[in-house]
Amino acid sequence: MRGRAFLWGGVGLGLLLLAVFLTRGFGLLGSSARGAEEPTSMLRQGNKIIVPEGSMLRNRLSVMPAAAQSVEPKLTLPGIVESDPARTVVIFTPLSGRVVALKVGLGERVSRGELLAVLDSPDLGQAMEDDDKAADAARLTEKNLARQEAQNKLGVASDRDLDQARSDHAQAAAEFTRTQARLRSLGVSAADRRSRLLPVIAPVSGSIIALSVAPGTLINDSSQPMLSIADLSTVWITALVPEKDIASVSKDQQAEVSVLAYPEHVLQGKVLFVSAVVEPDSRRNKIRIAFANEDNALKPNMFATVTLAGPKRAAVILPSSALLMNNDRTSVFIATAPWTFERRIVDTQLDEGSTVAIRSGVQPGEMVVVKGGILLND
Repeated sequence: MRGRAFLWGGVGLGLLLLAVFLTRGFGLLGSSARGAEEPTSMLRQGNKIIVPEGSMLRNRLSVMPAAAQSVEPKLTLPGIVESDPARTVVIFTPLSGRVVALKVGLGERVSRGELLAVLDSPDLGQAMEDDDKAADAARLTEKNLARQEAQNKLGVASDRDLDQARSDHAQAAAEFTRTQARLRSLGVSAADRRSRLLPVIAPVSGSIIALSVAPGTLINDSSQPMLSIADLSTVWITALVPEKDIASVSKDQQAEVSVLAYPEHVLQGKVLFVSAVVEPDSRRNKIRIAFANEDNALKPNMFATVTLAGPKRAAVILPSSALLMNNDRTSVFIATAPWTFERRIVDTQLDEGSTVAIRSGVQPGEMVVVKGGILLND
């Protein structure tokens, strides 16, 4: 029993000594590891970032002076093909009625004088009756005038009766002229008088770009448009200029236009019109470029891309790798002293692939971080 107690006591003492050794050993190792820590990679002092000596960041940052070059600024804008308002006619019916026949469809080309639609209009019947009455009154007063003139020569009729006959005839003739002019304005021919139907005639040649009626449609309001005809031999490309770029756009400025339907064809033109009013909803300014369109290749509502070329000028050029996004703004890091940097918000103007033209934020000759700036970013 004593032997066993001695044995267990020896084992316990050995385990205790081993625990003490391991504890001290690990403590020494921890002290050694703490002594081998790397120095701080960067320090912040207000708006400045300092990369201290010995920091591994120094090997990962590249800095170069900002260079100024001559550039030709280009402004790329979204656009849309539109018909020329001066060549677009909205067709209204002069009278209320029901559409009994529609002779054209959306997108069709029509010629001036072509029949577009036919309406059954009670108002047309009233206008024809007024014309018939006026015609009958004009004939009657003409006969009465001739009779009074003959009797006046014989001394049977007084001058007063003759003057009254002349007045009656003049009034009847004027009313007949009015009713005839009314029917002509409605486009009513002799055949229409027999059918009592109102034709709607194309006043110009062009394409149907809007259609809002169908056979059976009842038109109660003469101000309700039936359809629109546009002469698309000349069209407008309307582009929207952001408010910050309005100063870069002017009339007669050179423009290049491309559409998705014909990506291989780039149209060359000039800015014809710059709106004097900014659109309140989009905060953009409209510009328009006119193009000949004899083949009707450009169709209204096509999307287009408009590129405007500005005059050449000197600008700071930086590699694209220098730009960083920070809270929806573009920034770069500028070296204000050796291994001391500060963030600078920049306004980019022209992107040419691997390089970017800077409108403001960086001056020529300033030292800019062009590689590794993301390591300094928040």
